[in-house]
Amino acid sequence: MEKGNLSIHSENILPIIKKWLYSDSDIFIREMVSNASDAILKLKKLAEIGEASNIPKDEIYAIHVRSDKEAKTLTFEDNGVGMTADEIREYINQIAFSGASAFLEKYKDKMDKDNEIIGHFGLGFYSCFMVANKVQIDTLSWQPGAEPAQWNCDGGIEYEMSAGERTTRGTTITLYINEESEEFLEEYNLKKILTKYCSFLPVEIFLNAQPEEENEADVSGNTDDQNADKNEDADIIDVDEADVPTTEPKKAPTPINDTNPLWQKAPNECTDEEYKAFYRKVFMDFNEPLFWIHLNMDYPFRLKGILYFPKLKHELEYIEGEVKLYNNQVFVADNIKEVIPEYLLLLKGVMDCPDLPLNVSRSFLQNDGYVKKMSGYISKKVADKLNSLYKKDREQYQSYWEDISPFIKYGCIKEQDFYDKIKNATLYKTTADDYATLEEFLERNKDKTDKKIFYVSNQQLQSQYIKLFKDQDLEAVYLTTQLDNPFISYVENYEQEKEIQFNRIDSDLTDALKQEKEESEEDKKQQEDMENLFRKALGNDKLKVNIETLKSEGISAVVLLSEQSRRMQEMSKAYGGLSGFPGMFDNEESLVLNRTNRLVNTLLGLKDDPDRKEDVNMITCQIYDLAMMSHKPLSNDQMTRFIERSNNILERIAKEK
Repeated sequence: MEKGNLSIHSENILPIIKKWLYSDSDIFIREMVSNASDAILKLKKLAEIGEASNIPKDEIYAIHVRSDKEAKTLTFEDNGVGMTADEIREYINQIAFSGASAFLEKYKDKMDKDNEIIGHFGLGFYSCFMVANKVQIDTLSWQPGAEPAQWNCDGGIEYEMSAGERTTRGTTITLYINEESEEFLEEYNLKKILTKYCSFLPVEIFLNAQPEEENEADVSGNTDDQNADKNEDADIIDVDEADVPTTEPKKAPTPINDTNPLWQKAPNECTDEEYKAFYRKVFMDFNEPLFWIHLNMDYPFRLKGILYFPKLKHELEYIEGEVKLYNNQVFVADNIKEVIPEYLLLLKGVMDCPDLPLNVSRSFLQNDGYVKKMSGYISKKVADKLNSLYKKDREQYQSYWEDISPFIKYGCIKEQDFYDKIKNATLYKTTADDYATLEEFLERNKDKTDKKIFYVSNQQLQSQYIKLFKDQDLEAVYLTTQLDNPFISYVENYEQEKEIQFNRIDSDLTDALKQEKEESEEDKKQQEDMENLFRKALGNDKLKVNIETLKSEGISAVVLLSEQSRRMQEMSKAYGGLSGFPGMFDNEESLVLNRTNRLVNTLLGLKDDPDRKEDVNMITCQIYDLAMMSHKPLSNDQMTRFIERSNNILERIAKEK
């Protein structure tokens, strides 16, 4: 057996980092600014714990990003801790040595739990070599008596270090941009990238601010109090105000980021208008959200964020959600499924978790139990919020339902725990123009339809069936979205002990719609005759025809398709024909004629009259098409024949007049 240490060829490290470490080349900007932020936060921490007494309490910290298209340089400057020559050797020359980790370890006994230091792996700095031919560091440490230092490297394994000329505390990193990456010198691109990654960094960031603008109090360099003192001692001279030269004050530079985003505040410190304004700012959506959930926890992991339930403009819009994930206020990625439950990706929101186990590029998460616990917590908080809304103000909750139901139904399908938590606040809109939970609907209809729940999938198409139900004081629920089919299958399966079954309103005729009547021999003969009549007229020898005595006289016929057959048909279409048998579920519809309808009775009387044969055929086809139109759309050919036949019928009526 042989044991030893793995050897690494250092000359191969940087090329690997440059090509493979980061998925997007613009990430180097995030890494440079994050490092600058860490340098400032370290200094602030040192001052807070009494380790840096030479730092003024009112010190103003900032990060400056500047581009020079002529020199082809991009610089990142901070006034943080800076580095000594020895620290450069330790932090920069040793690849994968994390200065942030070393700092946290050194002062762990004096640090509070809210660590805001971003760095973790000690690799972020090297991302700059993806775009730079040469990198220069000019730095001066915060430590009293420290000497400035300069470091240069052209991307190989060799570097040069010498005494520097910097006179102020902090670090400036200058990137000499290569020809392929000159796009990053454009101010528009820089601002776009900085906004993407650093909009909420805890230190102010300025882009291409002029040095003389950064520290000026006013155009004269004096404060208002100093000017007032001078005026008191000056002689009063009476001159025309027009002769006094005026100078327009220069506009102070504006940081590109918000250092204290709304999610960092406690929920009770935030107003509704602030939540709405933050939503508009982050998502550029000027439609107000319905409501929001403010996440704020410290144990067993730190997590803050705001999830918004947006108002949908159309049914399919819910697939366009966006949840932004941050790590210590630095943007990581959108819609990371490991942390955020998949169904919540339909929402819009921001989440910041400093404890996320990120990989080296901070772009993806290492999948572990910690992340799963976090996902479960978020799901629980959402369910708690929805249940609270339902219990406190059901009327308002109902007003949200059409917009939030896709999120809830999708969540129920994806997570059993979520279904258990939210099922008592899951609503169904009914044909009685109200909303009911599953239990409420079953209770008030137990004497009419027992455990069958009839539903409407297309209110306009199935209007005839709805009328049938309403005429007999029966109820159905509206299930009209694409999610509803898998949702009701899930509910049926999960609630098996209740033996409930969802049936589309055109799948069956409940006994409550029929008159009680014993079938006679004459009835059997009529049914046989009508079946033959319709099969012949329609050219369909497999058509099923039944005659029922319905309570409603105004409807001549309806088409029924059993719920099981309909679901199998839809499954077959979804998978391009099950098991290689396309069409195996076709022709399952049955035509139900209404014995109490006058037109059907007229047809029964005319069917054997040889002089009315053409009329009988026309009436037969028209009854069938009218019934089918309330069941599903007619094909192009069927619709053409229906229109031609309708015109023919109208012409005959007109001639008779």
